Amino acid sequence: MSADALLPSPSPRSLKFRMPAEWEPHAATWLAWPHNASDWPGKFQPIPWVYAEIVRHLSRAETVHLLVDSEAAERRAAGQLRRAAVAQDRVRFHRIPTNRVWLRDSGPIFVTAPAGGDGSELGLTDWRFNAWAKYDDWALDDRIPEQVAQILGVRRWTPCFPGSPERRIVLEGGSIDANGAGLLLTTEECLLGETQPRNPGAGRSEMEQAFHDCLGVDRVLWLGRGIAGDDTHGHVDDIARFVAVNTIVAAVEPDRSDENHLPLAENLDRLKSARNLDGRPFEVVELPMPSPVFCDGQRLPASYANFYIAN
Repeated sequence: MSADALLPSPSPRSLKFRMPAEWEPHAATWLAWPHNASDWPGKFQPIPWVYAEIVRHLSRAETVHLLVDSEAAERRAAGQLRRAAVAQDRVRFHRIPTNRVWLRDSGPIFVTAPAGGDGSELGLTDWRFNAWAKYDDWALDDRIPEQVAQILGVRRWTPCFPGSPERRIVLEGGSIDANGAGLLLTTEECLLGETQPRNPGAGRSEMEQAFHDCLGVDRVLWLGRGIAGDDTHGHVDDIARFVAVNTIVAAVEPDRSDENHLPLAENLDRLKSARNLDGRPFEVVELPMPSPVFCDGQRLPASYANFYIAN
């Protein structure tokens, strides 16, 4: 398979684009204003205020681009942000309808390349989003990266399988985590499993090639399973995250009777056995899981690893 087989040439890789690490300085964070009450059954009322607090903290250090469904939604959100003492000049509203608000999964995966001097060129990759191969309402969310590219005026790549330009590759941002220096974490359960299959028929080599060509990845670190209650079925952002080029935070469950103990122990073993591109081991920091959290008798995917690093 050639380096440009997955999408129209030239590929991001061939132009020296790469997926940066989350902790690298960035111009802005993109969020969508909450509106779909079904994502927080019986608990939606405080959610807009929680988002206002998130925007307040983010806007202290960077611009926040905020997607809203309509003019009326923008007015409501702006009012809540004012009451939360958010600096209005740090927020940019965009009327882009969404099905849900999980932009880490449905939004673009940005890539950057050196642009001369100390500058860099921004681009984005537009993977297909199909609501974690589980829900039916995803058509609006799937269009978000294309619209973001138009707003920013940046180059956009749409990863497809070789020989099938009509078959876009499905990928959610929460299913991967990069160190910005050629390494990427993901799980077999999410990208290779038969439950909620993202890309039926595609195997390990096809996904690794896609990451190589589109995100500048040299090596993929495959973990096994995710945590109990995760309806994304194996997202890595619940279990293991890069926090420095050679440092990985890994969720662990000491309680042997807990259903998360074994899969997290197996993932920890893989990380401790893994090597970086120089052949050296990683610094692996163990992060204990919280006590189990339930809602209406259903276990929720509570984890301290599902964080976001802002400026």
